[in-house]
Amino acid sequence: MTFFVPSHSRPRTLVTSTVMDMTTSASVPTDPDGATTGGTVTDRLVEANQRYAAAFTDPGMDARPVLRVAVVACMDARLDLHAALGLELGDCHTIRNAGGVVTDDVIRSLTISQRKLGTRSVVLIHHTGCGLESLTEDFRTELELEVGQRPAWAVESFSDVDQDVRQSMQRVRTSPFLQHTDDVRGFVFDVRTGLLREVDPAS
Repeated sequence: MTFFVPSHSRPRTLVTSTVMDMTTSASVPTDPDGATTGGTVTDRLVEANQRYAAAFTDPGMDARPVLRVAVVACMDARLDLHAALGLELGDCHTIRNAGGVVTDDVIRSLTISQRKLGTRSVVLIHHTGCGLESLTEDFRTELELEVGQRPAWAVESFSDVDQDVRQSMQRVRTSPFLQHTDDVRGFVFDVRTGLLREVDPAS
């Protein structure tokens, strides 16, 4: 099949390359119990990478994101951020975790992104039907009872997705380590419609 790779020289040009089809999760053979057959999932990923690499051509991209934007989003498998935002390879930094919440480690990544790799804008994306809405901090207690050690990290669960987006925006805007906090915007992605809804930070 043919796909297009953006060139990071301005103006953008499109070049074509031919690659072999990759197996997606929807087409991975399974046994009656639902497990994959013919090796582990990781084995399949490695095999897919070998097919990808056989036709790979170094696009000569710089490590600095072309659009100078960092996107912080939930790790939910239903979010295809590049497709949803019209992004191309090399356009942005993508930082993902459970819930898309702004933790100390997200601040770490954003600080490096801004100070060493030139990003200026921050986009925060939560989504509808997030698993963190069904968890509480009791999850840490359950883990402690099970393994004998309490996690040092917080679950960062929430019941109001809009309010959690506002909290994340506030954490970015008040971090002493970030140089660029003028363009920080937060959104909720609707997993049923694919639409973003912007969250008013002042509400």
